Amino acid sequence: MNVNKFTIKLFATLRERAHTAELTREFPDGITVADIWRQMVVEFPELAGHHDSVGFAVNQEYVEGGFKPRKGDEIAFIPPVSGGADTPDYVGKITIGRDRIDVAALEREVADPAAGAIVSFAGTTRRDNAGRRVIRLEYEAYEPMALSEMRKIAAEAGARWKITRIAIAHRVGVVEIGETSVAIAVSAPHRAEAFEACRFAIDRLKEIVPIWKKEHFEGGEVWIGCQTSHPPPLE
Repeated sequence: MNVNKFTIKLFATLRERAHTAELTREFPDGITVADIWRQMVVEFPELAGHHDSVGFAVNQEYVEGGFKPRKGDEIAFIPPVSGGADTPDYVGKITIGRDRIDVAALEREVADPAAGAIVSFAGTTRRDNAGRRVIRLEYEAYEPMALSEMRKIAAEAGARWKITRIAIAHRVGVVEIGETSVAIAVSAPHRAEAFEACRFAIDRLKEIVPIWKKEHFEGGEVWIGCQTSHPPPLE
């Protein structure tokens, strides 16, 4: 039986539970990504405590559990989140970085004489959440895949609504109270399309883009959206 070597990537809670972000393992031909995940749980029993479903990606593309990877493939196990075709002309800058996000610059990126409206959204770190006093947020991303998925979202927004341009920026690393973690700007001939496309983009981003958020608060820390344990009760 032939044996293939794969690179396996783990993120957020999975990385912390396995105490590793990347490893290589050999498995026989014909094995599925779901079978590989089950073997990872055997090797790292802590992963069995993950309460939520885990997504699978091969070479930075989402796949179903029955997908059979080939020799040399990169396999990523994706905790639930709170590449692709040619990018349409209306898709502007799509970025992930550690620097502060300049929302005004993002709005200038989508400005166009054909646009009668510009709508922007900025998600910021708030001080209080679920009865906890937040100290800061920390973001982690599977960056190549995250950028690919963000471009797809931007392209889909333009396919659904008549927009002129769209740009998206997301932070990784530490984001302090009051700072912007994600921003989206959309221009369109009319305001209705700009509003709808912007709302779609942020909602879809939080559903599928592999970016995770850890909340540091007074008394502890917890992953938001993909956490496998609850923070200690407030006294």
